[in-house]
Amino acid sequence: MTAVQPLRAEEPRHSLRTEVLEARPVNLDGFVEEWPEKGLVAMESDFDPQPSVRVEDGRIVELDGRERADFDFMDSFIADHAIDVATTEASMALPSVQIARMLIDPGVSRSEVIAVTRGLTPAKVLDVVKLMNVVEIMQGMQKMRARRTPANQAHSTSARDNPLQVAVDAAEGALRGFAELETTLGVVRYAPLVAIALQVGGQVGRGGVLTQCALEEATELELGMRGITAYAETISIYGTESVFVDGDDTPWSKTFLASAYASRGIKMRFTSGTGSEVQMGNAEGRSMLYLEIRCILMAKGAGVQGLQNGSISCIGVPGAVPGGIRAVAAENLVASMMDLECASGNDQSFSHSAMRRTARMLPQLLPGTDFVCSGYSAVPNSDNMFAGSNFDTDDYDDWNTIQRDLQVDGGLRHVREAEIVAVRAKAARVLQALFDYLELPRITDEEVEAATYANSSNDYPFRDVLADLTGAQQVMDRGVTGLDLVRGLEATGFHDVAENLLTVLRQRVSGDLLQTAAILTADFTPLSAINDANDYAGPGTGYRLQGERWEELKKLRHVTSATNPETEVD
Repeated sequence: MTAVQPLRAEEPRHSLRTEVLEARPVNLDGFVEEWPEKGLVAMESDFDPQPSVRVEDGRIVELDGRERADFDFMDSFIADHAIDVATTEASMALPSVQIARMLIDPGVSRSEVIAVTRGLTPAKVLDVVKLMNVVEIMQGMQKMRARRTPANQAHSTSARDNPLQVAVDAAEGALRGFAELETTLGVVRYAPLVAIALQVGGQVGRGGVLTQCALEEATELELGMRGITAYAETISIYGTESVFVDGDDTPWSKTFLASAYASRGIKMRFTSGTGSEVQMGNAEGRSMLYLEIRCILMAKGAGVQGLQNGSISCIGVPGAVPGGIRAVAAENLVASMMDLECASGNDQSFSHSAMRRTARMLPQLLPGTDFVCSGYSAVPNSDNMFAGSNFDTDDYDDWNTIQRDLQVDGGLRHVREAEIVAVRAKAARVLQALFDYLELPRITDEEVEAATYANSSNDYPFRDVLADLTGAQQVMDRGVTGLDLVRGLEATGFHDVAENLLTVLRQRVSGDLLQTAAILTADFTPLSAINDANDYAGPGTGYRLQGERWEELKKLRHVTSATNPETEVD
């Protein structure tokens, strides 16, 4: 006998519109329910502590509901080094809504706000920013960022760790306007060659660009000490003791490392971001933003210039929960409220949706931050060894158009192709000559030609990896320093590049780059919170995109002439 098959329930018919929506890129993104008990919640959690502080004999003995005897080492560090004991009780007594209104009130100066916020505990800071919607957060950021003039930072990396590619893309990125350039590696042993390439390429594109190579901390510090890099930022900190311990670190060990950089005049900031603790499985039942606020206060207590935050490589975590991108904007604001430089993220790919990626960066671009991106990819994302950025080289023209549309300064500009080709060709020739001078693996004329016109690593001849790694080790073994690079550039006829690099190295002696939010202009003028302090006080004040800079940003790849519609203006 044949078994009787049960009737199969008929599949419900979907509308054609539903099919269209299901195919949209945003539906490839991941979204999850909140789980506050495990810390999978952006900034509204019943498990976060209530604000409180008590001072006895000039010492904080209670912090956000914990007695000193129950402090973990984050509590101890924050209480002893980050909070102004003299003002904390008065600051904490102010209603949170009053502090939130101070942040957006043009009649209250930035310095008046800082006088209050330096006395706040982590829970009180959270209580303040929870009252602010995303527009109010942007209003606060416009006033609270440290440096008056906004800037931008780029990644210049290579899927093959090709130093020549890194050099020419760094030169192009510098020409386009990036104030800082950052690289990292797939094979860490390539680091000396790639760090040299980044440093030299950046100085070809524009004198004064600062560079760093993100590595494990010992190598990164040694390259900085040698003058092969100019700053550091990938010094990670966390909001719970358990995650810190997992990394064999404490707030004190990170502070000691920061002092090592400062002792040589090297600019340095920490890195943190919402979602890191829950991603590492040790959120201790607190919200992402509360834990990030603890990181920010820890950075303040350590005395570093600033923080790279904005979730960074963890952006997929807050991006998956309700209100997560609002929390990311809030963490940027909190860093600025603590009088720290803020390199505000937008450096990690997190969404398949172009609309969503743009929405994620508007809270930084529109009010301006010290670095709108702490890693715009100056290479195609296929070459981005930081796992891809929110924006890459394909987006240059879109970015420039948004700046022009909204009359906002995102740190970049349109550059004509002839200038880009010329600067890439020069950077390639400079690195070729320098490698010959240092007796490093040869860069061929074929490679120089390819680098001049290339888009990605696929457009370059393959290099001898074993020879490159041997050469990289020789850089370390021979004790090559930034001054050796200067000598080599001068000896090979590239006096202008040698002078640019030497001037950057001289800044270590002056200490100007140790000031909050320090960058160098094309004429090597330091801009920081000291001499370029944010003076926003409402309409008509603060940084305004006007004059020569506005004229520069009006230029795009295709703009029709007003007097001759048949032609385009340069």
